Amino acid sequence: MSRARVLLLNPALGPLDYRVPYGMEVEPGSIVLAPLGPRQMVGVVWEEEAMPSAGEVGDNRLRNLFTTYDVPPLGAPLRRLIEWTSRYYLAPPAAVLRMSLSTASALEGGRTVVEYRLASSIAAQLLPTAQAEPDEAPSNEKPKGFVKLSLSGEEIKLTPQRLQAVQRIGDRQGLIKELATIADVSDAVIRGLVKLGVLEGVEVKLDTPFTPPDPAFAPPKLNSEQQAAADQLVEMVKAQAFAPVLLDGVTGSGKTEVYFEAIAEAIRMGRQTLVLLPEIALTEPFLRRFTARFGHAPVAWHSDLRQSQRRRAWRAIAEGEALVTVGARSSLYLPYRNLGLIIVDEAHEASFKQEDGVQYHARDAAVMRGHFEEIPVVLATATPAIETRQQVASGRYAEIKLPGRYGKAEMPQMEALDLLADPPPRGRWLAPKLIEALETGLEKGEQSLLFLNRRGFAPLTLCRHCGHRFQCPNCTAWMVEHRLLARLQCHHCGHTEPPPRACPECHEEDALVACGPGVERIADEVTELFPEARRAIVTSDTLWSPAKAAEFVGRMEAGEIDIVIGTQLVTKGYHFPNLTTVGVIDADLGLQGGDLRAAERTFQQIMQVAGRAGRGEKPGRVFVQTHAPDSAVIRALVSGDAERFYAAETDSRRDAGVPPFGRFAGIIISSESQRDAQATATAIGKAAPEVEGMHVYGPAPAPLAMLRGRHRLRLLVHARRALDVQDVIRDWLGGLEWPRSVRVSVDVDPYSFV
Repeated sequence: MSRARVLLLNPALGPLDYRVPYGMEVEPGSIVLAPLGPRQMVGVVWEEEAMPSAGEVGDNRLRNLFTTYDVPPLGAPLRRLIEWTSRYYLAPPAAVLRMSLSTASALEGGRTVVEYRLASSIAAQLLPTAQAEPDEAPSNEKPKGFVKLSLSGEEIKLTPQRLQAVQRIGDRQGLIKELATIADVSDAVIRGLVKLGVLEGVEVKLDTPFTPPDPAFAPPKLNSEQQAAADQLVEMVKAQAFAPVLLDGVTGSGKTEVYFEAIAEAIRMGRQTLVLLPEIALTEPFLRRFTARFGHAPVAWHSDLRQSQRRRAWRAIAEGEALVTVGARSSLYLPYRNLGLIIVDEAHEASFKQEDGVQYHARDAAVMRGHFEEIPVVLATATPAIETRQQVASGRYAEIKLPGRYGKAEMPQMEALDLLADPPPRGRWLAPKLIEALETGLEKGEQSLLFLNRRGFAPLTLCRHCGHRFQCPNCTAWMVEHRLLARLQCHHCGHTEPPPRACPECHEEDALVACGPGVERIADEVTELFPEARRAIVTSDTLWSPAKAAEFVGRMEAGEIDIVIGTQLVTKGYHFPNLTTVGVIDADLGLQGGDLRAAERTFQQIMQVAGRAGRGEKPGRVFVQTHAPDSAVIRALVSGDAERFYAAETDSRRDAGVPPFGRFAGIIISSESQRDAQATATAIGKAAPEVEGMHVYGPAPAPLAMLRGRHRLRLLVHARRALDVQDVIRDWLGGLEWPRSVRVSVDVDPYSFV
């Protein structure tokens, strides 16, 4: 091969041709370093027919490749997945490729690296006071003044920035740049702490091999239904053919134990397995269950890993050493050398849809990777998405059902509490009957869970004197009060500010009122009602890392928590046999707005949180607080008639021609200049092609009309199922130009309409 087509990690560029120097060997998939102007850039060699270039360049004008990296080439199935993702989601192929090569250090040599952590003597002096309470995330408040510490008998002073770094680093370890990012300070501040001796170096071996899991370590005792399901999955793994299958089992039916047997077979065959989880907080509980079954932990891949951990995991995956990987959606695009099985756990979860960058759906992309790899893909869930159910109905996916819970456990009893007929006392949020159930649970020594999908203390703060509402300066969204951290926060852009004593509009003091409940407010009510009860708040603010999730699980299993108050983070994946009572604080919350999936999501969410109750031998009870007990969703939940609910939802979508019976694509225009955004959106709307079976709605201001300081408008494309809407949009937008200040993104199969 004297010349090579290379896809560089630059989304603004298409593929470029290079000369292959004498003595250098490359093949499709080879990872290379190539010149680009005065710079050097990583790229991957690609087949010319699969990645056509803009124009032919003569051999005499080609520049030489610099080098190839000593790592296995990206396999053909992964290259096909990258091409499909680029075409289907209208994303630059280089942006998709970047997800496969997200760890640049993995390409480089070197066997060790020096990371830094707090010196033990410093940690002993600072951490008890510097670290946040167990139920709080690290505060963004900057410390004031100097702090004196003793180090090796000498007194040292920490400036406010250095103290902030020490507080936020806590018990973490990492490279200088990683610690600077964690602490929100410059690299120089971290280097100063190293020089002072506050941070000490630790040599980390980068290529320590992972211990392979043992499929024979602790095989479970399955009941007849579970064994039959496991046998079917094992046969699919042995066949090594593309086979998408829905593993549809009620909560507590043992889906994890069943697909563990398929993983065990893949391990025995020397094939790799990928397990996709929707939340980083679920990783640690899963690792514990996996280790109990296989003797050793799988390889983890998520955003909380240090750079050295990511490098080690990436290389083990690429070389085929990592036999089982568990990770978030981005792990789908890693370069597995010998993939034999993909599991998508909690496959109904909307969080598998990426909402920025390459806006792909990991569930659907996992099925496509299985297609290209010619391997089985298991979608495990207790509440399948209507899209997945339709694939089963059409015969494209197989289905394995687990209709009953394991052992003596039974499905919990569910009861709707009509808040109009029996409301909570004024200023309270828990209905009398729910309070009675909590009291009974405490008397029996059982655990309870209160679910409200709303972080913080209150979703809105206003002035009772003039009516002023606190809104984010960067977004069209209210600031949410987080009383534990004494701050107001925007949940869209992350902007924070301390709550003022006086209203900024009328300057009246002590006039600010919190409106509506968040989990912190419910936790305060629980404390007032049951002052002796041990409670825990579980949200993404408190379980911000796998380690925090593991700490929470340990406390629950040890019986150190009586009542959990949490958001959707606690609705899936957790198994607490002593948890018998679940209260849904506001079942109507998810039904608000114009989302076509609102009813389905509400049903799934409440079914999942209800599934936390009664998973052991003790029976469970679920109380659903609602203002609309006669709504279709609530009736289906209480009656347990899921099939009737899904049938009605499916029929309504079929009649409307919406997914999965039609196509949606969102076009989002944003700019810091409202005029530029409006002008571009208008031009795109006017240029909309007239295509049979396709309608374009808008442009109109997005429901979230400003996000992170950018004005936003949307168009919605609605098309019949058979129409190749991607080609239409590609030709439509490809003929237009807009100012550099304007961003235009396309969201194919959108899950968010804000």
